[in-house]
Amino acid sequence: MSENQNNPADTSHEVTVTPETGTAVGHPERFPDPGVPEHKHRLTDTDPRAAKRAERTVTILFVLSILGTIGSIVAYVMVPPDGTTSGVRLSTLLIGLGLALSLLGIGVAGIHWAKSLMGDKEMVQERHSLATNEEDRAIAVRDLNEGLGDSGVVGRRGVLKGAFFGALALFPLAIAVPLIGSVGGDWNISKFKHTMWKSGMRLAIDPSGRPIKAADVTVGSVFHVVPETTEAYRETHDWINEKSKAVVLMVRLNPEDLRTDQSPPGETWSHEGIVAYSKICTHVGCPVALYEQQTHHLLCPCHQSTFDIADSAKVVFGPANRRLPQLPITVDDEGYLVAQQDFAEPIGPSFWERLK
Repeated sequence: MSENQNNPADTSHEVTVTPETGTAVGHPERFPDPGVPEHKHRLTDTDPRAAKRAERTVTILFVLSILGTIGSIVAYVMVPPDGTTSGVRLSTLLIGLGLALSLLGIGVAGIHWAKSLMGDKEMVQERHSLATNEEDRAIAVRDLNEGLGDSGVVGRRGVLKGAFFGALALFPLAIAVPLIGSVGGDWNISKFKHTMWKSGMRLAIDPSGRPIKAADVTVGSVFHVVPETTEAYRETHDWINEKSKAVVLMVRLNPEDLRTDQSPPGETWSHEGIVAYSKICTHVGCPVALYEQQTHHLLCPCHQSTFDIADSAKVVFGPANRRLPQLPITVDDEGYLVAQQDFAEPIGPSFWERLK
């Protein structure tokens, strides 16, 4: 419970009676402005030698940034990425260190400059009230209501209002309908999850379409592979779409070099060291086709994602976050390499309804 003090005209204080003790406690309605605390000078404000040292420190940091920039340029020129895994790593490391030194020097120098040399005095700016008075607000509301009434949006003229809102509601269709129509009528999302590979389908050389025998694949050799099909089908537009998903890179390793593959326990998806993986990078879908025989690494030329063929095509470098899907293969009665089934997971980059 609260009440004013004895003088009714005095509103500068308010009295509150606490129910526990029955004592009255006074609270001022307005507190005095505490003002700005006394300014504390920094060492660089009072000691010229300290200011000089801070200036030299900032200068050195900026010079280090300059050296870092020059170093990154020199690294790019002297140690260019040569396409090999070791060359790309070394070039990226040296350029990255130069850029890191350059940016770190600028950032630390800027902070040190602001903290030690730039002015840090408190600035006070008095501001007037931003709100208009009651009379001006009433006039603005009156003018808005008059304009709304003159427009005919409220009140009578129902046909006009219906036409107005109908035009506004239907106008987006003029953009949406052509946009949706141009997408096409095929909304079968499952096509992203499967390719044309089927059990018993032979592996063929791209682009000739000649089937491949296991005896023709030597250790270290690389084959760009597509499903075997008729020559007439290879001339169709549908073949281009299917081929873009089904392309495979096949490599033969020494069986002792093949550490793991993606086959489930008790099964094998390779044949005597021959493995086949999707050629579509799991980063953004570029063709992965640069094979390094000594390391068994497969490199994507777009963003340098690197996959280890000897270890289930797992990612060893780069932005890709998934291994390449493996095509399960075996041989038929005539010795030709054939697929056991389709890929066990969707190929290429991730999408909104991916199985895994």
